[in-house]
Amino acid sequence: MIERDPITGLPKELDVWENIAKGEQRIKIVLEKRKFGKMITVISGFDIKSIDIKDVAKKLKSKLACGGTVKKDKVELQGDHKRRVKEELVNMGFDKGSID
Repeated sequence: MIERDPITGLPKELDVWENIAKGEQRIKIVLEKRKFGKMITVISGFDIKSIDIKDVAKKLKSKLACGGTVKKDKVELQGDHKRRVKEELVNMGFDKGSID
């Protein structure tokens, strides 16, 4: 039996709500300098109620071959990945115009 979303009636595996939520995010990508001159890329602005931020972080870490963590509503990646993060977020379905 296929699980259906009670609101839309569509199959749950389509992830309709997550796709809609991805288009409405205002994501900001910033570089920060930490102890000993280490650079980290901080991605913020996710709505944690509608986006699985841990899954986003996992995919970014895998694609960019770096370490990272999730803190509250922010994803922190080790290293300077500002340019590539934007490309990967667009590939994941986020709106290009909503990423700064």
